[in-house]
Amino acid sequence: MDDLTDPTPSRDESELAIEGALRPGSLADFVGQMKVRGQLQLLLDAARLQQRPADHILLAGPPGLGKTTLAMIVAHESDRPLRMSSGPAIQHAGDLAALLSSLTPGEVLFIDEIHRMARSAEEMLYLAMEDFRIDIMVGKGAGATSIPLDLAPFTLVGATTRAGLLPNPLRDRFGFTAHLEYYEPEELERVLERSARMLEVPLPAGSRAEIARRSRGTPRIANRLLRRVRDYVVVHGGSATEESVDAALDLYDVDVIGLDRLDRAVLDALVRRFHGGPVGLNTLAVTVGEEADTIESVIEPYLVRIGFMGRTPRGRVATPDAYAHLGVRHADQSLRFDDL
Repeated sequence: MDDLTDPTPSRDESELAIEGALRPGSLADFVGQMKVRGQLQLLLDAARLQQRPADHILLAGPPGLGKTTLAMIVAHESDRPLRMSSGPAIQHAGDLAALLSSLTPGEVLFIDEIHRMARSAEEMLYLAMEDFRIDIMVGKGAGATSIPLDLAPFTLVGATTRAGLLPNPLRDRFGFTAHLEYYEPEELERVLERSARMLEVPLPAGSRAEIARRSRGTPRIANRLLRRVRDYVVVHGGSATEESVDAALDLYDVDVIGLDRLDRAVLDALVRRFHGGPVGLNTLAVTVGEEADTIESVIEPYLVRIGFMGRTPRGRVATPDAYAHLGVRHADQSLRFDDL
């Protein structure tokens, strides 16, 4: 899939450095998520006044909405160091034990995709979050002994794109759960205004609005599209006018509502090959030559959100709006769309 909408693309160091530079450093600079910002500010202020580590925080929401940035802000505004890891990297209880035992007092531990941790590590984390202690097993069989190990008090910030996969005992140990929402176009324009200023790219209001409209409600995508527009202007000269934005994003197969090549391939298969569905997820994935997990976690949520696709017990279906977007005449379907 094109890296403009992939939540986990491969990126070189320069790209990471640019993305890091565009991250806001404080809650005051963070655009959008007003309710979550207010809740986090209260939590951090209370911890500071009581001179204790902040409660554990769970950040839940789709990719690209600012979970990693908020974790960095929590550490910065708490004036504490930040340790970063990820769920897939913690596949054994020993991995987690080594990580927790090396934390300094008050340190902020950020675990991205926390729902992908190994079950044995999750169970160890319960005790660590609640009592700042872990039990390490020494030996095997009947002679095995449990040795308690005290930990320095810390704040865990977990991020997940699939909160429903977290076991209840783990979810309940977070003192605060923030649910991040997709951004409105006006908020994305503010994100783009700040990013364009930092990248030294003059970006008129009309161009900001056009990029925001194609950014799928996601700041990460908005910033990537802005960088592609910048590249186009650097190579072809001129300025970031609406015409330049159109030309740059057309080159990268991003259409007027943010659909890319794979999005349209899924819709096209659903509408033309399967006459609007219903069709099973695996069949649809094979048809477009993509993994089913990618269709389900990356492509499908946006198509469902904008009303182009529906999920039914019989499979995925295309809505009349999808037909209209592809310019295909909508034939009568056996499935009633009011059952979606």
